[in-house]
Amino acid sequence: PGTPPRTATPNMSDHEDENTAGLSAAELRKKRTFRKFSYRGVDLEQLMDLSIEDLMKLLPCRARRRFNRGLKRKPMALIQRLRKAKKECVPPEKPAVVKTHLRDMIIVPEMIGNIVGVYNGKTFNQVEVKPEMVGHYLGEFSISYKPVKHGRPGIGATHSSRFIPLK
Repeated sequence: PGTPPRTATPNMSDHEDENTAGLSAAELRKKRTFRKFSYRGVDLEQLMDLSIEDLMKLLPCRARRRFNRGLKRKPMALIQRLRKAKKECVPPEKPAVVKTHLRDMIIVPEMIGNIVGVYNGKTFNQVEVKPEMVGHYLGEFSISYKPVKHGRPGIGATHSSRFIPLK
């Protein structure tokens, strides 16, 4: 008795068809652009051209302190080997894996695109250096332990199993 009669409402699909028909192919292509990478407001191209002094201004304090104190022989040797691997590869294929134990090496923009074998105490885990990794340590991307998967408790793990004879 008190319900008003329902009126027909247009479907949402009718509106979508009108909207997509109005867009040209160029506008659809423009809509699918990827987010441009920037590290603390500096885009990737500019980041690659920065000197170590300019890069240090962008890095967090721990990394700044490390570069202030100077890179020793082993980190410098790793960077040289990464440069060599990148120079020797043909552009469509990826550079050769460079193995290292230097888990405490800070990733700099020059390393982007390289593949580093980072030792985790047992094996060398291959890490492809991406722009998002700048400022992090190599060891952060090669986990050195096996995460715990909690399953069933073992024999003698609970008090209720105390009086069951262990054969």
